[in-house]
Amino acid sequence: MGSIFQGFGKALSLILHLDAELIGIILLSLKVSGAALAVSIIAGLPLSALLGFKKFPLRGLLISILNTFMGLPPVVVGLFVYLLLSRSGPLGFMSLLYTPAAMIVAQSILAFPIVTSLSHSAISTVDPIIKQASITLGATPVQVSLTVISEARYGIMSAVIAAFGRVMAEVGAILIVGGNIAGFTRVMTTTIAMETDRGNFELALALGIILLGISLLINFALHFVQRKGTVRGR
Repeated sequence: MGSIFQGFGKALSLILHLDAELIGIILLSLKVSGAALAVSIIAGLPLSALLGFKKFPLRGLLISILNTFMGLPPVVVGLFVYLLLSRSGPLGFMSLLYTPAAMIVAQSILAFPIVTSLSHSAISTVDPIIKQASITLGATPVQVSLTVISEARYGIMSAVIAAFGRVMAEVGAILIVGGNIAGFTRVMTTTIAMETDRGNFELALALGIILLGISLLINFALHFVQRKGTVRGR
């Protein structure tokens, strides 16, 4: 029991003293997950709007695929990206394997269906009267779309927060494509796994505390956004 408390004490000391290795790992984690989230937003929001506003062939199939991909196993995504970026793969010439860029690609694939599917659901649940009222008032198609998206903003924000939570806690895919290289591709989740195997519980606990804190902030933000959206909808 004493060794456990001692480990927590050393972990807190690393956090309070802003250990350089600890800070570097945290910053890289936020950089990779933030970039992946930005890519998924840029690609996912236009598609979610298209699915919400337009009727076209195979639309239902595409929605079903996106809903299914929300539960993609990270290791499968990691394997797919690895094969894509390996030397014998179609994109091997880009030499992205075992770099932060490869990790961003893998996390973007995981975040994209979450952002797209949940944003589409938020847009689809907007009261049709709002769209009809905008058209009646002479709004252009673009203005109508922006009005509906504005009404769905809390649902879209929830989708973004949920996607960020998914990629921040992910370990399988980035371990496969990033290689967990010290000072280059080593992020919080992969470091926790590695340091626990090594028996270096101080760094693992310190990163676990930080990751838990980030997860709590994400959940608080999600709860706040959902609650605000619910109150506004009443």
